[in-house]
Amino acid sequence: MDKLVIRGGRRISGTITASGSKNTSLPIIAATLLTGKGTFFLHRIPDLKDILTFTQLLHHLGAETSFSGNTLKVSTHDVKSIQAPYEVVKKMRASIYVLGPLLARFGHARVSLPGGCAFGPRPIDLHLMAMEKLGATIAIETGFIDATLPDGKLRGAHIDFPISSVGATGNALMAAVLAVGTTTISNAAVEPEIETLCRFLIAMGAIITGTGTTELQIEGKEALNAVEFHNVFDRIEAGTLLAAAAITGGDITINGVEPEQMRAVLKKFSQAGCTIETTANSMTLKSQGKILATDITAKPYPSFPTDMQAQWMALMTQAEGSSHIIDKVYHERFNHVPELNRLGAHIDIRKNQALVHGPQKLSGTTVMSTDLRASASLVIAGLVAEGTTEVLRVYHLDRGYEKIETKLKSLGADISREKYNEF
Repeated sequence: MDKLVIRGGRRISGTITASGSKNTSLPIIAATLLTGKGTFFLHRIPDLKDILTFTQLLHHLGAETSFSGNTLKVSTHDVKSIQAPYEVVKKMRASIYVLGPLLARFGHARVSLPGGCAFGPRPIDLHLMAMEKLGATIAIETGFIDATLPDGKLRGAHIDFPISSVGATGNALMAAVLAVGTTTISNAAVEPEIETLCRFLIAMGAIITGTGTTELQIEGKEALNAVEFHNVFDRIEAGTLLAAAAITGGDITINGVEPEQMRAVLKKFSQAGCTIETTANSMTLKSQGKILATDITAKPYPSFPTDMQAQWMALMTQAEGSSHIIDKVYHERFNHVPELNRLGAHIDIRKNQALVHGPQKLSGTTVMSTDLRASASLVIAGLVAEGTTEVLRVYHLDRGYEKIETKLKSLGADISREKYNEF
């Protein structure tokens, strides 16, 4: 296995370009299953473990893909299988995204119940409810979701989500674009990932109105076409790099971004004492040498994202005073707390709230990743810890960060990737 070895105390400073968004790439790649016409060219796709896993899933279904220079070429003309097996799906929860496209195109889908990060329950009931609203019959048997259409066609319907869900909204969208008639999605997620998926589907020929709002209307089409498409930046990677600069007293400029998508995060960095400057496609953070305790509550977009909660907690270990961190998306997403405390942090957990006492002197030691964003928080803490920090099981990190150690090293970090034997 790989580990990251970090020798703390180096400032993170410089200029870098953001990678393409993982959380946008996955539903876009799934949406290629909606048509067998033509070849897709998807640009700015990050080179990540999750992307590899998803392309392996497409290969199993019969698609052809090739990946070069962050461009993914996809042909789904020969897709025949409608079964997504456990061996692939267990590696990532986002595999559930193939449910809607397979059902819409073939009238039948068998998708293994998904796996993924080890924090809290993340049920798929909203995905299944949306498919049922569109006319599917759902059965759960032998570990598989078996979705069928009695008359072979999805039918437009009103889907009213009781809570906002990015994944369920994406799946509902991808199914509805080939449904007969009109579909309305109420309480739709408004995250940039959904807005980008809408733009991609519209480029394919779908008719969608209400993009960027909580009320989407889709007029079903008989067929869609393959397109060339440019992905958006990864706002979570960008936020993570900002936190790395802030915690080390550095400064950083990130190009290729849309700062408006990060308004809530940038506001918190400003409240924490950092100077923030933005242009249409760049943002700069300058540390003022002192971090101020700043509370955050993670909620759906446009609020502070749950995927930045762990990284913010690492930053707050160095803040003047105590800060409260609440996660209203995933109440149990605090697996990183014991590992941060191993580094010398003082963090108390009370239900879905963490109380971070700062500033605390962190000392390098060996810590273990438990999920993707938890891994990032440990790397951020390691950058400021005295001595050497070893972050084990970085395969979690590789799922969502493209060459993170290379980027941090280019910005001044003393960080390297090494092999180790776990047992």
